[in-house]
Amino acid sequence: MRSIELQGAGGPSHIALGLPVSSVPDLCQGRRITVITDNDVCALHGNRFPECNTIKIGTGEKEKTLETVHRIYETFLSLDLDRSSFIVGIGGGVVCDIAGFAASTYLRGLPFGFAPTTLLAQVDAGVGGKNGVNFQGYKNLIGTFNQPQFVVCDFRFLKTLPMAEVRNGLAEVIKHALIGDRDLLSQLETEREHILSLQEDIIEKIVYASLEVKVDIVSRDEKEGGERRKLNFGHTFGHAIEKTMGLSHGESVSIGMVMEARLSMAKGLLTAYDVQRIKNMLDGYGLPISAPLDRESVIDAVGKDKKREDEDIHFVLLDGIGAARIEKLKLQELVEAFDDLCEHR
Repeated sequence: MRSIELQGAGGPSHIALGLPVSSVPDLCQGRRITVITDNDVCALHGNRFPECNTIKIGTGEKEKTLETVHRIYETFLSLDLDRSSFIVGIGGGVVCDIAGFAASTYLRGLPFGFAPTTLLAQVDAGVGGKNGVNFQGYKNLIGTFNQPQFVVCDFRFLKTLPMAEVRNGLAEVIKHALIGDRDLLSQLETEREHILSLQEDIIEKIVYASLEVKVDIVSRDEKEGGERRKLNFGHTFGHAIEKTMGLSHGESVSIGMVMEARLSMAKGLLTAYDVQRIKNMLDGYGLPISAPLDRESVIDAVGKDKKREDEDIHFVLLDGIGAARIEKLKLQELVEAFDDLCEHR
């Protein structure tokens, strides 16, 4: 078992890799636990949950709304939760985002922790303290920065994931490698077969290395005042593609990373060899590097991105493999470059 500690403004967040979900009650230190999960996770793994009250929500991004949070508040009220209660989100990124947001806002804040059940949530959504919901189709417009007291990465959960969900998580692992760990990128290249087969010792190493990149950045910039924006590499276009094209998060970010790598190359920060290496990596993991994008709708969604300030947008560029920089670009510059950034296969 490996562990990492993220020091947040409200205290430490302990991330335990390889610990079973049965350890959750010990981590809650005797408090009364309420679990938030979704129907699918409960059906697959509910027999491993701690004995406690369980709130089930529907599955998928469509559930990540204020209406869902409202229903959770009503259940909290009926259960007579107080500030000695503890909320545990057991599920993928949607469950973690909703559980963290509901806990952070009920009674001005209840303590909470996560047991993320997808690779994507273990390397990204479950770690870092961003909690929230979508609004009118736009991702994470309403939310909080508040760290979970713990994150338990039980790798047994991953065994029931469809391969498409494994690839979703690997897109974020590749992103972390590209912005902060070239050795991780090399490991992803050489150990692809073991990683795709979810060999547990290799997965633990990959998740640990990926989280080291994220935790290092978040520890220095918890509320995204500057450095944390690097974690948005591939996401400016990726979120717009996800909203408009109906692709999964990982698929959308994969295409977004190719587009943003090509922009990095156009600005002289990345070589053509590096861009090809990135494309080969993503393609080798079964992630898309292009799609027939609806230009107008994608550009419109980019214009509504949270990172926009008037006519500028904080944009993440790769400064070589394993390093990133943030530049303020004019939205018009992205509009004019859009066709050149799209990959034509």
